Amino acid sequence: MEERESKYNGNLRVINTFGMGTYIQADGLTQSGGIVETIWRQTIKKVKSKKPKAKNCLILGLGGGTVAKLIKKNWPEVRIAGIEIDPIMIELGKKYLGLDQLEVETKIGDAFQVNQKLKNEKFDLIIVDLYNGDKFPEKFGTENYIRFMRTILTSGGIVVFNRLYYGDKRPETVKFGDKLKKIFSEVEWFYPEANLMFLCSG
Repeated sequence: MEERESKYNGNLRVINTFGMGTYIQADGLTQSGGIVETIWRQTIKKVKSKKPKAKNCLILGLGGGTVAKLIKKNWPEVRIAGIEIDPIMIELGKKYLGLDQLEVETKIGDAFQVNQKLKNEKFDLIIVDLYNGDKFPEKFGTENYIRFMRTILTSGGIVVFNRLYYGDKRPETVKFGDKLKKIFSEVEWFYPEANLMFLCSG
C-alpha cells in the first residue's frame, strides 16, 4: 500500500491482508494494527477488569494509534494524550488506521523529554510502548524514568509497560520486571503472544 523510510523506525510499510486487515510494519516487525491489535486487545481487556473507569490516559509510543483506538472503545469518555517520536508513523496512522478520528492530543517528540512538560499532570492510565523496531531504548528502563511514571500516576491508577518476550529478549525483560517490583507495590505479569505486559499500580 505504501512504503516510507524513517530515521527512527527504518523501513516502514503499510500492508493490507485479508486475515489481519491494515497494519504498519517497521523493518519487518508489526508496530500498529494486525497482530499488535490482537495483543493489545487482550491486554486492555485485562486492564479494564482491574480498572472499570479511566478519565486521563497517556500513551508513550503512540505509533499508528492502535492502543488509542482500543482505549477509546473501552472508555469512550477518556481524554488521551499521546507522544510519538516518529512523525511518519503518525502520518501513516492518520491515513490508514483512523488515528485522526480518535481526538488524541498528539505531541511529536521524545518520550524521554516529557518529564518537564508532564510533571504537573496526573494520569489514571499510562501505556509505555516505546520501541524502535524490536529495540527497547535503555534510557526508558532506568529506575529514574520508571519512578517518574509512578509520580504522574494517580492513586489507584495503572501503568502498563510493553516488552517483547522471545529468544534472547527474555532475560532482559525478566530483569526489567524485577526492577518494577522495587518501585510499584503491585506488578502483574501478563503474557499475550510474544510479549510480556507488566501491569503496575501502587
